[in-house]
Amino acid sequence: MKDLELIYHKLYSHFGPQCWWPAKSRFEVIVGAILTQNTNWQNVEKAIINLKRAKALNAQKLYSMPKEKIARLIQPSGFFNIKSVRLKEFLRFFFENYNGDIRRLVKQDGLILRKELLLVKGIGPETADSIILYALDKPVFVVDAYTRRVFSRHKIITQDAGYDEVQNLFSKKLKNEVKLFNEYHALIVRLAKVYCLKNNPKCDLCPIKNRRDQAASNLKD
Repeated sequence: MKDLELIYHKLYSHFGPQCWWPAKSRFEVIVGAILTQNTNWQNVEKAIINLKRAKALNAQKLYSMPKEKIARLIQPSGFFNIKSVRLKEFLRFFFENYNGDIRRLVKQDGLILRKELLLVKGIGPETADSIILYALDKPVFVVDAYTRRVFSRHKIITQDAGYDEVQNLFSKKLKNEVKLFNEYHALIVRLAKVYCLKNNPKCDLCPIKNRRDQAASNLKD
């Protein structure tokens, strides 16, 4: 536990609070979580702005809106035709099972909700967990490509580690707290974007570079 905690504190000390997820409502977070698949956040923000300008960032309006119109509004997010279908699939689930009421989603047990979300076409573990953690304030650790990149390079996980394997590691080693899981994941993303780049990483400047060997050794105990 201490190694992952220490890495967290080093990242927090270096970068400060990330204030993630940037949104004004729970529903906006959900939409953002679906749109951010296979794209960067800057493009998602442009799509969100389009939805707001069209006064369409509303569950009932999007549920009633043809997917072709949604696709035009979210075009900056990329793969917009696919993502419009995914949004509609989520909205169908949301209204058929929760009457479009975000309060009912919040009240649902996190494990049950996760199983339900994973049955929605186009929603995988990362998107489901992002919705559960960031939109609904339920403790679940979100794993993404950045997590795998950072911690495989530090020899804490293998490069081919599966989603559940990585998630279980963090869940077992850390306190089960929404605030901690939220901030930790955001800090990992920041680390990957600033130092642990996919190509030409800046390892000499990495704020956790001195933890590589010790963390790997201790986590295997």
